[in-house]
Amino acid sequence: MTIHPELSEFPKGPVSGPLIGYARTEPGNSTNGWHAHDAAQLFHVVKGAIAIDTQDGTFFVPPERAVWLPPRVSHQTRYLNETEIRYIYVQYDAAQDLPQTPHVLQVTTLLRELILEFMSYPRSETEGGAAARIASVILDQLKMLPAAPLQLPMPQDSRLRDLCSGIIRCPANQPSLAEAASRCVMSVRSFERKIGGETGMSYRTWCRQVKLFRALEMLADGGTVSEVSHRLGYEGPSAFVATFKKAFGVTPGRYFS
Repeated sequence: MTIHPELSEFPKGPVSGPLIGYARTEPGNSTNGWHAHDAAQLFHVVKGAIAIDTQDGTFFVPPERAVWLPPRVSHQTRYLNETEIRYIYVQYDAAQDLPQTPHVLQVTTLLRELILEFMSYPRSETEGGAAARIASVILDQLKMLPAAPLQLPMPQDSRLRDLCSGIIRCPANQPSLAEAASRCVMSVRSFERKIGGETGMSYRTWCRQVKLFRALEMLADGGTVSEVSHRLGYEGPSAFVATFKKAFGVTPGRYFS
């Protein structure tokens, strides 16, 4: 995997206005390493897919979604395939009224066009005038957009975290509830209470989310439904498609179209 600096040194030089925009195409199978910014960030994926790792979990971002990161959140970005992406940086002071937790957003037609229009202006002209008014509407939109269910929260307890890290590495071989509790040296009841308290999900739901996240990565990388269902241990393609549609509301084909 290629390691490259994302925009960890950005923004450079004098800055005008609350927002700064960049458009780039990032190579597939690359990562930028762990870092943080004083500014908040919006990653809008136009084409391709990324996974953003934070201390609290991983966020998967397919096309026409975006992930919001508040200021000073340590993260690394993994570009799962060649990705066309727009980065919007929100200055620290301007981000204080925006969400203070990371989450994935559905990019509406309005927000997409606002970002495109804002980025058509030279950076020197974004402090006032029409560009500043567009920036203000973008900030308003970020306050209202609902989160999409594309987060995989990680527990903080070291025993649970080790168990969950192993499941992420090999989603097809998930231990049973009793075995998982035993590995963490807990009773089943204590284990269920602990993992629910730390992730907001039951063990079964968390494991299902791991498989779905890995499926999204594999599909984004060109895998077929049959390949994904086989490698992740589903009973067959139809079972995988049914689970996927229940989680995301559409079939895998529709999701990536």
